[in-house]
Amino acid sequence: MGGPGDPPEGTPEGGPVGGEDEYRSVVFDESFVRAARLQEYSARERMSDHAPAVRRRPPLRRGLSRQALILFLLIAVAFGTAIYMGVRHPYQNAAIRRPVEPLRMTVIPLAPEGRVPGHADAEYLYAHSPAAQYRVGAEGIPLPASRRTAHFSDSQVVSALTTAKDYIVRSSLDPDVLAGNQVRTVRVLLDTDQLDQFDQSFAHPAADGRHAPTGWLVRFDPAEARLADGRIRVQGSLQAAETDSSTLEVIADHTFVYALRAAGAGAVAKGEVSLFTVRRELHFRFDRDDLRMHTGQLVVSYVQAGPLSCAEDSTNRLHPLLAGQTAKAGGPAGTDPYATGSATALCGSLATSAQPKV
Repeated sequence: MGGPGDPPEGTPEGGPVGGEDEYRSVVFDESFVRAARLQEYSARERMSDHAPAVRRRPPLRRGLSRQALILFLLIAVAFGTAIYMGVRHPYQNAAIRRPVEPLRMTVIPLAPEGRVPGHADAEYLYAHSPAAQYRVGAEGIPLPASRRTAHFSDSQVVSALTTAKDYIVRSSLDPDVLAGNQVRTVRVLLDTDQLDQFDQSFAHPAADGRHAPTGWLVRFDPAEARLADGRIRVQGSLQAAETDSSTLEVIADHTFVYALRAAGAGAVAKGEVSLFTVRRELHFRFDRDDLRMHTGQLVVSYVQAGPLSCAEDSTNRLHPLLAGQTAKAGGPAGTDPYATGSATALCGSLATSAQPKV
């Protein structure tokens, strides 16, 4: 007898053994049926009016699970943060930055050997002085041709030179600074670690080599002298060099010649103009933070200025001797601020060759 599923006549000749038909290898499991885009309606559903034979099923959602998506986002955020911290290196920069040195300053007054020459015309004095060929204002502070160093690019070297020049211009040529009315324009160019020393110098001036305002900038006593000609004569040089892998140094050496007139009415020598000379040698230091912030560290300031009287205190303000005046006290052998050598005296005498011939 045949099995329960076999036809009464038995398995047809040539048919599959055991009642299996030719489609037995095709398996329509439950997942296959659920994935079908078309689904046949049941007999009851097809009895309703205008019911189609089949209906379209909405597609299955095949996106990432919520947990997988959250995990992916966390990995992306962590990876981005690692790259950001690696580029900025905040802790590394803080660790390798050298301490900022306090400014060391020397201000040397130069006393005239006789009466201070004067003339009614400032141009005449300039033409008959060693400053005859000097340029006017910032034109006398040209930037040198710059080259990259082992650890600094061309643009970084130019940035250091430009910041040094800006400091020199603001601290030596700005009329408001020269008159003692302004210091902030100079202050903003300094490294933040030097601001306390700068502020202390102006709040409590002292001749201690650390806190003399005239070591930071040039300024005259406005009650005694004022500019007779805003076309200040300047000559000097700027040099940049790498001191180590993280520091650039700029050395500036410039001579400034000011035409001054007495401030009060009925002034000295009937209001004649005289020349006042200041030579400033400044050493700047720049690390990478300074280059980025357009600031610098002023570490050495060496100043010679005259004609001045050695008896006057030049710590806070300069008290120029004007046309026709003489110094109350002299000093060592004459010092010429136009020369390139360095003086060692704390008070010198102004060489006759440094004065205009009138």
